[in-house]
Amino acid sequence: MFDERRPGFASLLLTISVATLTLAGCTVGPNFTKPTTQAPDDWTSWRSVDDSLRVTPASDAALPPKWWRAFEDPVLDRLLQRAFEASPDLMTAALRFAQARAQRDTTAAQRGPDLSANGGVTRQRQSEYGAGTRLIDAVAGGANRDEVVKLLSEPFTLYQAGFDASWELDLWGRVRRSVEAADADVAQQAALLDMARLSLASDVARAYFGLRTAQRQISLTREDIAALQERLSLLEAYVRGGTMNHLNLQQQRAEVSMLKAQLPGLLAQEGANINQISLLLGVPPGELRQELTAAPTQLNARLPDLALGLPSEVAKRRPDIRAAEARLHSATANIGIAQAALYPSIRLGARFGYESYLSGEFADWGSRTWSIGPSLDLPIFDHGRRKSVVRLRELQQQEAAVNYQQTVLKAWQEIDDALSAYTADQQALHEQELRVQAAQDAYQLAQARYEGGAADFLTVLDTQRSYIAARRDLATSQGQMNNRYVAVNKALGNVSSPPVTQTPAPQ
Repeated sequence: MFDERRPGFASLLLTISVATLTLAGCTVGPNFTKPTTQAPDDWTSWRSVDDSLRVTPASDAALPPKWWRAFEDPVLDRLLQRAFEASPDLMTAALRFAQARAQRDTTAAQRGPDLSANGGVTRQRQSEYGAGTRLIDAVAGGANRDEVVKLLSEPFTLYQAGFDASWELDLWGRVRRSVEAADADVAQQAALLDMARLSLASDVARAYFGLRTAQRQISLTREDIAALQERLSLLEAYVRGGTMNHLNLQQQRAEVSMLKAQLPGLLAQEGANINQISLLLGVPPGELRQELTAAPTQLNARLPDLALGLPSEVAKRRPDIRAAEARLHSATANIGIAQAALYPSIRLGARFGYESYLSGEFADWGSRTWSIGPSLDLPIFDHGRRKSVVRLRELQQQEAAVNYQQTVLKAWQEIDDALSAYTADQQALHEQELRVQAAQDAYQLAQARYEGGAADFLTVLDTQRSYIAARRDLATSQGQMNNRYVAVNKALGNVSSPPVTQTPAPQ
């Protein structure tokens, strides 16, 4: 224990302060360098498809973050708003982000000293034959021994109060690297939160378009069944009148039965899509059925031209690339944490308080007790454990670097696939529209020829069947086209910015 009245006390504090300031800037371990992200010069490069499927962007502007508004569908807008506010998946991602921030605050708290106060009142009695008895035997001895032991073993009350302070000098940057790793973890969880938002918007949109496609198919099927049944009644009248044979009648009945057999499957598909949307919004099955079946909307196949932005901006937008970069940053900082464990650590400690077995003398200056001084932890031998940890952290950093490069390559593969599929379906949709128009013209022409006696009824049935199939294929193509637009935005990392807090409110 040091005496504050001694001249060396001030010198000791000055020496410790100078040493602290001298070593404070020493940080071991590699510094993180932002990796270089490869990207094509333009959107016509890095493509694996035929030239006929290569897309040319309308401008260098990027697609809007709230890309779903291009569909101009108020029902979809309301569903996504509810999803952003109540989705369990999004709430889970937001909670993980909040945990990362709390962990960062916990880590950063190591940079300052720890202060704690303590106090207590205890009733004690010492043993007459304890370790202190040997000292009594050596000092008191003789006849006075029993009186001294009896006096010291009488119960007494001990009053104690004071505070402790300790501070670990961050000589080798262990705490600084820990805070750096924690900051990287926060950045990773922020990117994963953006990924959850993007995935949620994409999943809701795809389920919604699947629902609208099924409803459109149901509507067309019922419309076609009604038309065929009306014609079936007419054929039955012709057969009863002897102006038509049973062959045409049976063929028409087969066509009606075929359409009726497809209707239950479409109804089941409609319910499955409603359930999928309900799950994404965190509501029980059936709650959204009335809202989603009240007024089915037509699918919008006229989407805006693609404005993809600059290829070099993709790495800044894609959440998975940002998350991989943050993991690499954290792994790099962890090497410095492991290397700092190879060197000595110094902790400054101080304690001041009062201690007395007499309640009336507890506040007396003579009852004070204090201590101050550094403690040193010097690793000497641990069978190579600390060096093995350093090697492990280096290998983990190399793995994170490989994972980053793989993530970038996967991103461009997904972009290429999404753009190729979008262009292919866009061309297919155009051909489907031409097919519907041609099938409609052929059906109308066959009806006119039949009514004029220039064609038989089999020709009418064949053209009608082709027209029905073309309309249903067009509905499927329209829904697929909308899904391709969703896939392009997800591949490009167009993250939505809904008005939700990053940290959910406590329940």
